[in-house]
Amino acid sequence: MQHDTASGYGLWSLVIINSAIFIIFAFSFAKPKNARDWRSFSAFSAFLVALFTEMYGFPLTIYFLMPWLTTQFPGVDWLSHDSGHLLEMMFGWKANPHFGPFHLLSNIFIFFGFIMLSSAWRVLYKAQSEHRLATAGWYARMRHPQYVAFILIMFGFLLQWPTLLTLIMFPIMVFMYVRLARHEERNARVEFGAAYIRYEANTPAFFPLLRRIAHA
Repeated sequence: MQHDTASGYGLWSLVIINSAIFIIFAFSFAKPKNARDWRSFSAFSAFLVALFTEMYGFPLTIYFLMPWLTTQFPGVDWLSHDSGHLLEMMFGWKANPHFGPFHLLSNIFIFFGFIMLSSAWRVLYKAQSEHRLATAGWYARMRHPQYVAFILIMFGFLLQWPTLLTLIMFPIMVFMYVRLARHEERNARVEFGAAYIRYEANTPAFFPLLRRIAHA
C-alpha cells in the first residue's frame, strides 16, 4: 500500500477550496443574523478548517500517533492520503477507503445534516418574517433542528476523517450549542410568552419524537 506521500499532504489549495465550499454551503442555509448566530456558525467553520487542514495540509494526528500506529498496524503507509481514513485502516478495510463502511455512513450523516439545515432554515425564516413562533416542519419535532443539523454534519466528518483536534472540538461545540439553545429559549419565553411555554412542554429540545416522524 505504497503511495507518493508528497501528493497526499501539503495541498493547501485544497484546504482553502474545500473549507470555502462547505462554509459557503452551510452559510447559504444557516444565514446568521445576530451575534449568537455568528458564534455558532464561526465555531462550525473553525471545525471545518481544522478538519481540512489535517485532511490535505498537515496530518498532525498521524504524526502524533505514528509510533503507536506503526506498531499496531504494520505494513500500512500511514503517510499516504488514503490512510488518513483511520477507522477504515484500523478495522482492516483493504479496499478503497472512500467506499468503506465508515466513509459511507459519514456521507449519510453529512448529507442528511445539510438537508435538515436547509429545511429548518426555510421554516425559521418564514416564521421570523411573520413575527411568529416556528412550529412547522422540523420545528414540530424538535425545538433546535439547526443546532442538531450542525452536530450531525460534524459527526459525519468525524467518522470520515477523525483527528485529535476535531475530536476535542466536537464535545466542546456540542456543549456550546446546548448553551446557545438555552439562551434562545429564555428569549423566546419573553417574546412569545405562554405560546412558547406550551410549545416547549410538548416538543423535545434536540431528540425528535419518533412517533411524530412515523406519522409525518
